[in-house]
Amino acid sequence: MTVVDPPNIRRYERLLPGERPVRFLEPDGKPSESCDGADRYSLPDRDRLVDMYRGMVLGRRFDRQATALTKQGRLAVYPSSRGQEACQIAAALCLRSSDWLFPTYRDAVALTARGVDPVEVLTLLAGDWHCGYDPVATRCAPQCTPLATQLLHAAGLAYGEARQGRDTVALALCGDGATSEGDFHEALNFAAVFGAPVVFLVQNNGFAISVPLARQSVAPSLAHKGIGYGIAGEQVDGNDPIAMLAVLDEAVRYARAGRGPYLIEAHTYRIDAHTNADDATRYRAEDEVREWLARDPLSRLETYLRELGAIDDDFVSAVAATAEDEAATLRRRMNVDRPADPDELFRHVFAEPTPQLREQLTQMRAEQAAQTPED
Repeated sequence: MTVVDPPNIRRYERLLPGERPVRFLEPDGKPSESCDGADRYSLPDRDRLVDMYRGMVLGRRFDRQATALTKQGRLAVYPSSRGQEACQIAAALCLRSSDWLFPTYRDAVALTARGVDPVEVLTLLAGDWHCGYDPVATRCAPQCTPLATQLLHAAGLAYGEARQGRDTVALALCGDGATSEGDFHEALNFAAVFGAPVVFLVQNNGFAISVPLARQSVAPSLAHKGIGYGIAGEQVDGNDPIAMLAVLDEAVRYARAGRGPYLIEAHTYRIDAHTNADDATRYRAEDEVREWLARDPLSRLETYLRELGAIDDDFVSAVAATAEDEAATLRRRMNVDRPADPDELFRHVFAEPTPQLREQLTQMRAEQAAQTPED
């Protein structure tokens, strides 16, 4: 007697991520001999990989400068993405200008790579009341601090765009900690049920602030979490720039073709502390950090492109010089004191201010007038 698996079992097998993360490059930048899952994805062309390298160099320098601005008091807080540049730049490069990006507070590099003004990207982190840039004009949602709430926004927007006959794809980024939030599961379920063209990219950097992944989930991988919702998933080496771009390209094509949402888990690492307010030495060992430094995505791609003959010393120096120029411009622009208008505290709360708001505004203005010295 021949036993045939039920159709739904065969369907779910097609949704399963690979047993090991997709990898094109070894940590030393050499082509991977095992090619874990690389046979399922197309190698990005050389020009796009050169763009990837350029974006990663500029992004890393921006990240270092933003960290320095925090120490100088120009930013209230800054969550560094050092070590996660392959995820950040691939997220920007895989999208069309008409697509949408839904970032977290740690995705400033992805926003600058998307073309958003760096000063506007840092506006929220400087302590202003707004996100700094126009979400509609940039097709970038505001950086989201509450974990996972932006995933629901992405699913809803993607569904709405599809309902209007547009082939827009939404790419929503989050961290491993966000997968423990209810909004993560609600977003996946909604996106799957309504076939929303959204790609969920989980940057698994090992820690939800100080909580290691082993204390968050016992699933085979975070990419497997899509199975319960009927969502295709994949896990990828998040420090392999080629693998990141190849997998994201395919996921975006999948969603744009009307096949529904896609879940990707990128295995990466946060080299710096959670934010400038965090002491990472309290919960992780230096040996672990050194191990991940040896898997640096930037040097990995540079080695590969040099051996390919796509870049040389002159190109590397020119990109580094551009990165320094942009960092100097960012320093100059961020070191200009911006005028503060206290009335803004009340201006955009309600279309028609409530009596209580009017009373508070009057009280504030009276206090200001009392503190202003007479001429």
